[in-house]
Amino acid sequence: MAKAKKSTKKAVKKAAPKKKSVKKAVKAKTKRKPNAGFMKPMTPSPALSAVIGAAPKPRTEVTKKIWEYIKKHKLQDKANKRMINADEELKVVFGGKKQVSMFEMTKLVSKHLK
Repeated sequence: MAKAKKSTKKAVKKAAPKKKSVKKAVKAKTKRKPNAGFMKPMTPSPALSAVIGAAPKPRTEVTKKIWEYIKKHKLQDKANKRMINADEELKVVFGGKKQVSMFEMTKLVSKHLK
């Protein structure tokens, strides 16, 4: 008994011509607005001001200043770059911990902002 051969031809679908979206063109031209919560100047605690300065700064600027301090004093762990080794000033900010992850750092720093 001979088996019937199955058709090996695959149905070829033609792609519809792409239409340019008007919304995308408008979206690309408008500039993204920063979140007001991040841009609000926050006053650092005395412990944090020893690291970044006493002047009120937005959260984004606080994070930048902390990273400048970390890189200047070479506090980033050599083996695992995600970990920050605290010196005496940062240990106070980090709640007495000797080492924190970069993700935990922002949580700990936010406690020192008002």
